[in-house]
Amino acid sequence: MSDYITTIGVAQQDCNLPVDNDVHNRRKILGLQECFNRSREYQLNDSAQYYLDSLDRIGNADYQPTEQDILRTRVKTTGIVETHFTFKNLHFRLFDVGGQRSERKKWIHCFEDVTAIIFCVALSGYDQVLHEDETTNRMHESLKLFDSICNNKWFTETSIILFLNKKDIFEEKIKKSPLTICFPEYTGPGSFTEAVTYIQSQYESKNKSSNKEIYTHITCATDTNNIQFVFDAVTDVIIANNLRGCGLY
Repeated sequence: MSDYITTIGVAQQDCNLPVDNDVHNRRKILGLQECFNRSREYQLNDSAQYYLDSLDRIGNADYQPTEQDILRTRVKTTGIVETHFTFKNLHFRLFDVGGQRSERKKWIHCFEDVTAIIFCVALSGYDQVLHEDETTNRMHESLKLFDSICNNKWFTETSIILFLNKKDIFEEKIKKSPLTICFPEYTGPGSFTEAVTYIQSQYESKNKSSNKEIYTHITCATDTNNIQFVFDAVTDVIIANNLRGCGLY
């Protein structure tokens, strides 16, 4: 069953395939929920349950994707993807890069002059392993990458904005899957607030420069109100850095 769910989670080739009765029948199997509960044991897309819960709606002939349907899709980032947009009358150039091991060598030396780096962490990955190396914890790998970027010689003057993302999934996971899976030394409560605070401290402690500030935000990318608030704050940081670079701040 887990292999079947994983196949659904990674299928990307044809979005117009009919949703047949076989899929609906499988959705009703009692063991399906147990597969979701144990999803950390295999590489199941975070949105799999959302889409399976919406099969009846998605299977309608007149189906139109909702905002949430779109926000919950995922496409693996490969190489460097550049996006231009305007916000608050300012023009931004955003470079999206892949965090997988095979992707890093393509970009880590390319951004010496960037104004800020937004580093995204999946809070929900604390009890999962890498796709490319099933012996390595995802958050351990993320911490190593954050350390290498935060203290990199090319980013000495670059602001680091840390997004601890997927707080909604993490809040549900932490009730069933202890933080000690990732941090055996953790002795605090198993509550959402304390666990997030501990993870935040682990990342911020990697900063070896007393002159560099880490701007941390707890985020949920599918919550548009949360992201609007966070992006306003991020924009203020970037504007301040630009003014500082011009000697006006």
